[in-house]
Amino acid sequence: MGKGDRKTAKGKRYNSSYGNARRHGGTRAAAGAAAPAAKKTVVKKAVAKKTVAKAG
Repeated sequence: MGKGDRKTAKGKRYNSSYGNARRHGGTRAAAGAAAPAAKKTVVKKAVAKKTVAKAG
């Protein structure tokens, strides 16, 4: 499975051809790794305490 094997991606690159082993668009996993998704951060808001007016 080296450069001469046209069924592998390495062989496709060596032979300058495309096919199932080497697609034009690239793989979706590699595209996702290049642009990582933004992580959602949870922000806890401080709860305002209710004040009760004392009768007095």
